[in-house]
Amino acid sequence: MTVVGEAAGVVGTDGPEGDVSPGPRVSGGAGEARTGRKKHRHKAASREIKTEDVYRAGFACFVGRPNAGKSTLTNAIIGQKIAITSSKPQTTRHIIRGILHQENAQLVLVDTPGLHRPRTLLGERLNDLVRETWSEVDVIGICFPADEPVGAGDRFISAEMAELKATVIAVVTKVDLVDPATLAQRLLDVSKLYEFADIVPVSSVSGHQVDTLVDVIVKHLPESPPLYPDDVLTEEPEQVLIGELIREAALEGVRDELPHSIAVLVEEMVVEGRSTKIYANLYVERDSQKSIVIGTKGARLKDVGTKARAEIEQLLGRKIYLDLHVRIAKEWQRDPKQLRRLGF
Repeated sequence: MTVVGEAAGVVGTDGPEGDVSPGPRVSGGAGEARTGRKKHRHKAASREIKTEDVYRAGFACFVGRPNAGKSTLTNAIIGQKIAITSSKPQTTRHIIRGILHQENAQLVLVDTPGLHRPRTLLGERLNDLVRETWSEVDVIGICFPADEPVGAGDRFISAEMAELKATVIAVVTKVDLVDPATLAQRLLDVSKLYEFADIVPVSSVSGHQVDTLVDVIVKHLPESPPLYPDDVLTEEPEQVLIGELIREAALEGVRDELPHSIAVLVEEMVVEGRSTKIYANLYVERDSQKSIVIGTKGARLKDVGTKARAEIEQLLGRKIYLDLHVRIAKEWQRDPKQLRRLGF
């Protein structure tokens, strides 16, 4: 195994003690801060990627089982929130493209839903989006959370890579939640799943090793002129981003069944002077879910509006008035007509 950085000594045990077996390159180690969890610091790899005279541009995406840290990693690389992040799995619904501009490269990141066993028509469509994205990008990074053992879902996704033309790397996330010995074992387990071009441990929350990961991805992009103007950070429409921010606020603190039942549709945006009025509906499938989202005397919906408003104002750079209503769309996840109306 060809190894780069401090993590070299913890991956591969085929040779004498301290030797590393042939295989994918591993870059450094770092951590993702999590409230209430012990943090472990791992030494970062030095950035050994040499600057090239050629310009590279292309598409990359992060995949993995739900809640593996894909959206948080996309946001960390782009530098602003463009993808919804939540402690609940399967929260990404739309494919959002974030664009990172560098002097000699342009990296277009495609944020996809987590691949999972579908139980509804919505789930089937989300999985179709994932596989369609895989076939179109130049680099795929499979995310493996360091604080969880490699499981059947990881093996399934790794096996899915075999027929693809993209370069495949492994990204080990949340490494500050594990000690060095556990990280070493996780890196070794990951290296056995697939012939990865590189293996990179990262921390999305602290930003540790994110630059190294970007360097690794960029070196696998094709030589190409820029694909987007240098002032563009995402090609996703503002209304979709706003809807995602509202849905993220609505997901915090709710019961486990609600993430799969909440959809947000921004009905209207009206610019008035230096402020913008935004009218949006939150759709759930049952009366009981509506009560949960609204809360006692509307307290929870008010809190959702407060949190979403702060994020939207940061996104738009101006004051907003946010008008939210909760409506019922029965069995919308299984209804093709309603799925189309809600943008799926």
